[in-house]
Amino acid sequence: MKTFVNFINWLDDVIWGWPMIILLLGTHIFITIRTGFIQKKIGTAIKLSVTKDKDAEGEVSQFGALATALASTIGTGNIIGVGTAIALGGPGAVLWCWLTGVFGIATKYAESLIAVKYRVKTKDGRMQGGAMYALERGLNMKWLAVLFAFFGAFASFGIGCATQVNAIATVCQENLGIQPWIIGVVVAVLTAVVIFGGIKAIANVCEKLVPFMAFFYVIGCIIILGINYDFIIPALKTIFSLAFKPGAAAGGLIGGGIMVALHYGVARGLFSNESGMGSAPIAAAAAQTRNPVRQALVSSTGTFWDTVVVCAMTGLVLVSSIMKNPNIDVSAVDNGGVLTTLAFDQIPYLGPIILVLGIVLFAYSTVLGWAYYGERCIEYCLGKKALMPYRVLYIAVAAIAPVVALDLVWKIADILNALMAVPNLVAVLLLSPVIVRETKKYINRLDEKNTDEVPTIDR
Repeated sequence: MKTFVNFINWLDDVIWGWPMIILLLGTHIFITIRTGFIQKKIGTAIKLSVTKDKDAEGEVSQFGALATALASTIGTGNIIGVGTAIALGGPGAVLWCWLTGVFGIATKYAESLIAVKYRVKTKDGRMQGGAMYALERGLNMKWLAVLFAFFGAFASFGIGCATQVNAIATVCQENLGIQPWIIGVVVAVLTAVVIFGGIKAIANVCEKLVPFMAFFYVIGCIIILGINYDFIIPALKTIFSLAFKPGAAAGGLIGGGIMVALHYGVARGLFSNESGMGSAPIAAAAAQTRNPVRQALVSSTGTFWDTVVVCAMTGLVLVSSIMKNPNIDVSAVDNGGVLTTLAFDQIPYLGPIILVLGIVLFAYSTVLGWAYYGERCIEYCLGKKALMPYRVLYIAVAAIAPVVALDLVWKIADILNALMAVPNLVAVLLLSPVIVRETKKYINRLDEKNTDEVPTIDR
């Protein structure tokens, strides 16, 4: 067992090393250039996300699909991941995390575009799409499509379920004194009630949960920034300066230079927004939309809200809080959750409540979003008959997660996430001519009533 654990740790370090970071960040920049900096359309994209595409084919509204995707991406990574990047890479990591989100908007746009472009309709009228269908129908690479679906199905149990439920149980035990096994049972029951209703039920819950949890957390960040108002400008200067050169700043903040800040900032940014992983496009494919560009723009706002807004605010909150409270020994902290807890403790009485509620809601919404991703992946591999066993197993994992040691589960989930990303990025890069052609065809016609519809293939 020790040998196996050592192997998993080694494999995780290798897979999530510089080659993967370069591949993902390189794809972000390449697609940004190929689409003519699609990020400039983010205003239009936000408007479209709250506008229904009437008479369009699909299972859920465009906002419902976006909310489902946001449910899985706006999670504990936004709260804890940014803190970890600062603790290990210095405050300069915040800038690289933010820039990763800015360029990641293009990749999220591209992967969602091909997900809608190559989606299919099942015999019972359900819409299905994602990297597996783009690989199969767009590139005739069925074997790679199966690999993506296989890795996605298994990843859902780890990063989507077990780790999230464990986070809920931990925070509830530490702050509310509730036993972990009780949390496991409660989350399992609540998850079962939702996921047995399919994408419509998941989307309905996420449409209500995501805006509330994001608003609640952002308000907490704004209050802290108000408390730290005199350290906001110094914090911004520190973030920018230590992103490029080593040095020290007030509060014991130390930057190791551009390579260290780049490594942890990019890695945490990619983990947070999932751009390039291929997960969010699975939800995008179920949206009611007439053409792939419309939904691709809506999906791209997920990365904007997740990293460009939420992660940036978290980073600014943490750096300003550390500078204001120099008694915090950042060098002794290797857990981002500790830094975030210290920052929110500045809000009298309500600070810990906001943090606990934020983690609980963020983690639970991730459980719901990844349940849908896993279902689509398992159905692609084994057919509809496999859905019921998958759901039962997913709920069982949620029930036992709080009492299981998850260090190894985290590592395996990280590896599976990377293995998901590779086939998805192959699809994005090889189908980039299609992405460019579709973008040119539709981008200036989004407001036309007679915009061409994309034919959906029955399966």
